[in-house]
Amino acid sequence: MHPLKKNRPLRRIVLASAATVSGMVLLLSLKPHASPALAVGTPAPTAGASSPAADSSPGAATGSRTVTGDSVDTRWGPVQVRVTVENGKLTDVTAVTYPTENPRDQEINAYAIPELRREALDAQSADIDTVSGATYTSDGYRQSLQSALDSAGL
Repeated sequence: MHPLKKNRPLRRIVLASAATVSGMVLLLSLKPHASPALAVGTPAPTAGASSPAADSSPGAATGSRTVTGDSVDTRWGPVQVRVTVENGKLTDVTAVTYPTENPRDQEINAYAIPELRREALDAQSADIDTVSGATYTSDGYRQSLQSALDSAGL
């Protein structure tokens, strides 16, 4: 006789309860994604990064301004972006620093960084989607982008 037959309702209740409790324990054991803390010091820049402070471009008097966002430490390395704002409109976003330590980082960021840039320019804000497979880079990019936009007054 099968253990879940209708003539043994107590056994079904116990098994269903045990499965529910096990599922809840597994679900609650997952750690929620927490935003990484901002870097206390500036890490060594990669890809020709400049200082994380706001820096104005020579065209700032004509309504054009370039600002570098805060460097954000992520699980795989720091992420930092630089934005160019002209007449109150976001015209360019450049990833100054991002993880490139190993071939997998390079592969992920080869498709993630251009996608994040495109989304930021389309949205004209830091309210952009996470790129699948590049969650940490996306979160760091979004935080650094928001920092740069705040510094630029957008």
